[in-house]
Amino acid sequence: MNAVVGSHDLLLVTLDTLRFDVAEELAAAGRIPHLAAHLPGGRWERRHSPGSFTYAAHQAILAGFLPTPASPGGPHPRLFAARFAGSESTAPRTWVFDAPDLPGALAAAGYRTVCIGGVGFFNKQGPLGSVLPGLFQESHWSPEMGVPSPTSFEEQVARAERVTAEQPAGQPLFLFVNVPALHQPNWFHLPGATREHGDSRASHAAALEYVDAHIGRLFAAMSARRPCFAIVCSDHGTAYGEDGYTGHRIGHEVVWTVPYAHFTLPASTPPSATPAEETA
Repeated sequence: MNAVVGSHDLLLVTLDTLRFDVAEELAAAGRIPHLAAHLPGGRWERRHSPGSFTYAAHQAILAGFLPTPASPGGPHPRLFAARFAGSESTAPRTWVFDAPDLPGALAAAGYRTVCIGGVGFFNKQGPLGSVLPGLFQESHWSPEMGVPSPTSFEEQVARAERVTAEQPAGQPLFLFVNVPALHQPNWFHLPGATREHGDSRASHAAALEYVDAHIGRLFAAMSARRPCFAIVCSDHGTAYGEDGYTGHRIGHEVVWTVPYAHFTLPASTPPSATPAEETA
């Protein structure tokens, strides 16, 4: 990551509430082709979330504590880490920063940091909803990007395209997008479902297909100027009746287990020539 930070744009996408089992099934069935095309080996990595609901998980993620590999043999080296004496997950290849959070550290390193919010913890409509977006130099949210909107992700992608189009050529960009489409209510993403029908594992899956249909535009916008290092993961899962549980902020396997992937999006447009190159 020491070679990536500064040379690449950075994209962090949290697919809020996405369950690992649903993400895995859809990738295997070919139902999320745009995401699967970028997943290493076409598969999600199984990881454990640092929190059981959005606020807790994002406080950790935005401090560099990304979901942890769900395999024994740790400590697992982290991509980013605040300098902290005794940290066992800080490795030589970790990008170490002297700040309490990743957006602040990247801003100090010269990045423009932008948040495009989704769920209520990013809506800036009160003190609690302002904490996480307040970590960024710039933040965006509107009701059309919120949980009840059937077109929330399309609105977020359109905003991301405007952000990248306005980006100064010489400055790297860190873009964070919290995607609310998987969060309840999501029944409206399932053809034929009604409000009375309610949310289900099937509508959760349909919401992921909806996100996949538009995420290619986000990847294209973020790789238009320079290579982009992308992290796509869930912050936590949610229960749909397993063992009698519904929802999240509970200690259940379907809540703690999340899909994760990171990959590099190659630059789709060659960098602009320098004046010396133009006159050579």
